[in-house]
Amino acid sequence: MHELTGKHIAIVGAGRSGRAAARLALREGARVSMWDANGITEAPEGVETHPYTNEQDAAQARADIAVLSPGIDTYGPYAQAFASSCGDLIGEVELASRFYQGRIIGITGTNGKTTTTELAGRMLAEAGMGGTPCGNYGPPLTEVVLTCPAPAAIALELSSFQLETIRTLKPDVAVWLNFAPDHMDRYPSLEAYRAAKLRVFENLTADDIIVARAGSDLPPQPAKLVEFSTETSECEWFSDGRLIYQNGVEFLNLESGSGLRGLHNAENAMAAIAACLALGVSKDSITRALHGYSPPPHRCELVRTLDGVEYLNDSKATNLHALESALRSQVRPVVLMAGGKDKGLDYSAMVPLLKEKAVAVVTYGEIAAPLATLCSAAVPSQAVETIEQALLTARSLAPRGSTVLLSPGTSSFDQFNDYTQRGDVFRELVLQLT
Repeated sequence: MHELTGKHIAIVGAGRSGRAAARLALREGARVSMWDANGITEAPEGVETHPYTNEQDAAQARADIAVLSPGIDTYGPYAQAFASSCGDLIGEVELASRFYQGRIIGITGTNGKTTTTELAGRMLAEAGMGGTPCGNYGPPLTEVVLTCPAPAAIALELSSFQLETIRTLKPDVAVWLNFAPDHMDRYPSLEAYRAAKLRVFENLTADDIIVARAGSDLPPQPAKLVEFSTETSECEWFSDGRLIYQNGVEFLNLESGSGLRGLHNAENAMAAIAACLALGVSKDSITRALHGYSPPPHRCELVRTLDGVEYLNDSKATNLHALESALRSQVRPVVLMAGGKDKGLDYSAMVPLLKEKAVAVVTYGEIAAPLATLCSAAVPSQAVETIEQALLTARSLAPRGSTVLLSPGTSSFDQFNDYTQRGDVFRELVLQLT
């Protein structure tokens, strides 16, 4: 346990996770200040507030520990000013983990984290272990630690941003789902992004478990490795997208009671199952947890079927790998809606998949024109400005028996606040079609 009594803790970022971190530091006897480059509209009683601060202000913080909220760039000048003026710079998840005594399933990967985190949380809850999904998804870990009593186990989603600032965080089970280019607007190289993700393994011992997709090419680790795959049946866990097998023996049928469909969701389910079994969850609890489960909104969510055409909302696909996963999982001809902010990603790798799965592409947003030009090498492609124009164009191009798939392949910040707002707008537009 880490002692904070009498220490000065600077909370950097006044959002939900920052406020929770401040409450935790206060509980542990620290003197707490809160810093934000914008205004501070809410802070726990007893916290010294510093709104509208810049790098010069941060360089005068003089705290024992600065606790960084995950939305702030660790390597940007604002955060680095705190790093230079404070004894240590850690993240909110790292702070919380120092005061959590339960067991942790730590889940990372470029895609599939949230579904896997939800599934693991349900399985742990069914087993009576709490299992609160938290971290990069759900409540901040500090909020969970502040509950009384805290859950015996948690499903902790970990982004690369959060992993940049860990020191002692050690999951009992570390889940590595996949890796693909993303956040190239934040990281100087693909290797730097991967290095941040790999920190999930940094503190593991021989007593811990790694659950990873077969072929992930991970560095050697002391922990035991359990692999899953939808491509080779040679590893412990394998699925054809419908049945899940453990060591060649059928474990369960995804289509019997759950809303999980497609190879990518089979991988998420296998990862959650393997992780929970490692913590002692029974097969019966796992089966009950899967019954009635559907993936979260904006993840290949079926909005409606109209005139024989399915409309799928996959707004959560904010990178190329997620877009490719959504395309690969489709069994009907696809009219793809893609576009949004230009994150500097190379989309040329999806051209062969478009030839196989799509009949047309409609692009929109900041990246619309260059993306349509690239996609036209595979299928007819049109560029428009807004998501509404894209939907109407896609509808006109979609034959009966096809799927209109919103899978943007990039972030939404050119036209929307986040992928949730983007997906909600798409859903509402689809429901208004007549």
